[in-house]
Amino acid sequence: MSSGTEAKPSTAKKALPLWQEVLLLLVTALVLAVVVKTFLVQAFYIPSGSMENTLDKDDRILVQKVSYWTGDVERGEIVVFDDPGEWLGPTEGREASNLVQEGLSLIGLYPTGGHLVKRVIGVAGDHVVCCDSEGRLELNGAPVEEAYLRPGLSPSDTKFDVTVPEGKLWVMGDNRNNSSDSRAHLGAPGGGFVSTDDVVGRVWTVVWPWSRIQFVDGVDDVFTDVPAAEVSPGS
Repeated sequence: MSSGTEAKPSTAKKALPLWQEVLLLLVTALVLAVVVKTFLVQAFYIPSGSMENTLDKDDRILVQKVSYWTGDVERGEIVVFDDPGEWLGPTEGREASNLVQEGLSLIGLYPTGGHLVKRVIGVAGDHVVCCDSEGRLELNGAPVEEAYLRPGLSPSDTKFDVTVPEGKLWVMGDNRNNSSDSRAHLGAPGGGFVSTDDVVGRVWTVVWPWSRIQFVDGVDDVFTDVPAAEVSPGS
């Protein structure tokens, strides 16, 4: 029989070695970066002048994805989307990079290429026509004054008359004379429309170069007077 008080086993946790702590922090940071890229924000760059003067060639942009968790893509928004079907050539829209940059792009920490960026003009059910008697784009019978167009350009030198199907978008660049957008793919499979499922997110801000840092504002007022589509679009 012991007359003294027995010592209790120590329950203190042993500290991790420094290399394990560093490894744990790195893994945690990578997981968070992947989550941010997948659900929140992703970096891209602008490979051409098709969106001038709103976005310039070589601008680095952030695209936010939160808006489309529960909401629909809206007219006037500038979106980044996956190539809907050979809109890009084998190397078009892809910036030369090394293995480190490729790795960083996988987790959203380096601007990604291989996508397109355009402005949404028509959504499901919209009847989009170019052009009316005054040379303006017409949407559901109403003329649209596109204040965001590059100065001096007409809305389009290509004539078209389309109705946007369900789940699709009609997209155009702001630099209409230098934009291979929906108009250029009218006769291709898909009819020039972009699936809403291919949309990565909405352009939120320009982050580089320093002289170009700015938020990319919406243009809700441009489409204020556009009436809703009169008929349901076909599938």
